[in-house]
Amino acid sequence: MKTTPDYESLEPGRKLVVFAFLVVTTWYLTWRLGTFNRQALIFSWLLYAAELYGIATTLMHLFMTWRLTVRKAPAAPEGFSVDVFVTTINEPVALVRKTLLAVTAMSYPHETWLLDDGKRPEMEALSRELGCRYLVRDGNQDAKAGNLNNALRHAKGQFVAVFDADHAPKKGFLEKALGYFTDPEVAFVQTPQDFYNLDSFQHHGRHGALAWHEQSVFFRVIQRGKDYWNAAFFCGSCAVLRRSALDAIGGFATGTVTEDLHTSIKIHKKGFRSVYHAESLAFGLAPSEVGSFLNQRVRWGEGAMQVWRKEGVFFCRGLTMAQRINYLASSITYFDGWQKGFFYIIPAIVLLSGVMPITTFGKDFLLHFIPYFLLTFWVFEEVNRGYGRSVTIEQYNMARFAALAWSTLGLFRGKVKFAVTPKGTAPPATTGRLIAPQAVVMGLNCLAIVAGAVLYRLYHHLPQSAFLANLLWAGVNSGLAVAVIRFVSAQGKHRRQDYRFHIPFPAIVQFGDGNKSACTIDDISSAGCRIYTAVPDGTEVGTEVSGALFLPSRSLRFKATVKTVIRGFSGGQQYVKSIGCSFLREGSELDELDRFLYGSDIQWSINHLREAIQTPLELMNLDLSKQENNAGDAESKWNAISYSPADDTHRALGLISARQAGDRQAVATILAYRPLQPGEQLKVDVYGHRGISSLTGSVGRCRRIETPLAPMFSCEFVPATGGAS
Repeated sequence: MKTTPDYESLEPGRKLVVFAFLVVTTWYLTWRLGTFNRQALIFSWLLYAAELYGIATTLMHLFMTWRLTVRKAPAAPEGFSVDVFVTTINEPVALVRKTLLAVTAMSYPHETWLLDDGKRPEMEALSRELGCRYLVRDGNQDAKAGNLNNALRHAKGQFVAVFDADHAPKKGFLEKALGYFTDPEVAFVQTPQDFYNLDSFQHHGRHGALAWHEQSVFFRVIQRGKDYWNAAFFCGSCAVLRRSALDAIGGFATGTVTEDLHTSIKIHKKGFRSVYHAESLAFGLAPSEVGSFLNQRVRWGEGAMQVWRKEGVFFCRGLTMAQRINYLASSITYFDGWQKGFFYIIPAIVLLSGVMPITTFGKDFLLHFIPYFLLTFWVFEEVNRGYGRSVTIEQYNMARFAALAWSTLGLFRGKVKFAVTPKGTAPPATTGRLIAPQAVVMGLNCLAIVAGAVLYRLYHHLPQSAFLANLLWAGVNSGLAVAVIRFVSAQGKHRRQDYRFHIPFPAIVQFGDGNKSACTIDDISSAGCRIYTAVPDGTEVGTEVSGALFLPSRSLRFKATVKTVIRGFSGGQQYVKSIGCSFLREGSELDELDRFLYGSDIQWSINHLREAIQTPLELMNLDLSKQENNAGDAESKWNAISYSPADDTHRALGLISARQAGDRQAVATILAYRPLQPGEQLKVDVYGHRGISSLTGSVGRCRRIETPLAPMFSCEFVPATGGAS
């Protein structure tokens, strides 16, 4: 059996950047040894140690990401017995329902178990309704790991798939993962943990086509690099494990609050192999606000420290040297908090005290520091293949530095309580305590700027170059802190309980006057939606509407109540742009909608969302295999259409990109529920808020979009000259 996976290495241009970085870094660090201030040696050594720590973590990162595996899932053999564990303790019933709907719909034969550490009757009823096995236990010993181990005593499958209560898998999840287990040495297959709520705290740039999040580098790059060294680790969800491998280590690892990392290292120490399949196959709920985000990072850090203390990580038997480096890199990263915190206060110390950690800030300093500084950021962008986003990462470093620093104290503390990351999208009422560290950094650096300027003017307590350099440094620190505080404040204004998907649907809607009209539905969840149509006069908050929402597989009848009326102005006149509605839901009538929305990447496919951006080398178009990273602009506006072939009277509902309304000769995009053929002539009626307009034209290139229900088709539409009316 082949054990070395296929991989892609850094391209020649990127290798050249790394080589230049290593040369310049060696030159800089050697020069720095002669710049210590002998009047403040402790200060000087602390700064140098922080720089050495940064270089060490960068070298480990280069080691991990030099080669990235390229996996193609083998076909899943028939006849494997699979148990799927969904763990829950206090998550909302509606959230668990969405996950179970997706889990039970997976195509490979399996048995679904709901493991309820909350012992709630409503969860037992939900399990019965959806045909799942329900399991509880006495007590909650060992938290999630104990819950999983209790299930192992009852389940008998050869393989175990694990999902958190908020992670909804694609229909083909098991089929993509199980084929790797034809290699008897493979103990587990991990897939990325992707997140559907693009308005979460860890998402950035979500208002355009970019859907990057704080864990993009880890799941798109680092895990693939670890995979090459057989060091990718189990992340606690969205994974399949071999039962016999778990039995060999005594089940899921206990005694730490990160059973996933701990289980991984025990499996690797036994000589088993792991696989990281980089395809997005499940989608969960990312922390929606700063509190849950930081609590999650603290738990991860404390768990990593516990694993370090229990297993040794680097100085332990059973791991290869490459695996030790990979696990050390994953554990030591939490000490970034101390390094960043030190960097945030250094300029304030210098400006207020006049004490410098280095003796020169002149031309010699700039000659050595600037190339080193620029190459550090450049290398980060290149080795992370466009997922790095250095400036944004620095904002998240500012947001989490205190949490990471606190978590490292778990190396010395005794038992740490397992804390479940809160699930849901509503933030807490106050966040002042959570951003106190950033407020201190901002206040200290702003004070240092003002006071330092006064001291410099009165006493010239610093050389001019040192004063200006630290003034700039303090300004950058203050700016990062302000950016984090503003971001947290903006997130705090979010109050909606359910994430709304930016996925358009055609629908037929009926208001109280009895008239029916085609419309566009967007901004949708199983709780509500936004409707775009020609709204009758007198429609106001509280008005009830009804209609049929068209999914790829069927139409879904609904009733809703108007909650908001959104108005706009055109030609000096006010009109209703759209109405926000809440569904009047009874029982399971909207389950089909949940099956469509959750456990799929439809919002990425339809809106051309992407995570990576072009790196400097890609922008310079050097010798790289990936020259372009443009995925198109997000299509944020759509209109419902009815269309038919030019020689046929049969009509179907679909959608057309709304930019067509601004330029009738522009190529638009049609979303259809049946295949369209390139060159096919169409007659199209477009339903907007001002009424109906008509177009004729031809179909261009098409692509198929898979959904949990049935495929959709995204096709270019080229209007015929003079075809509009």
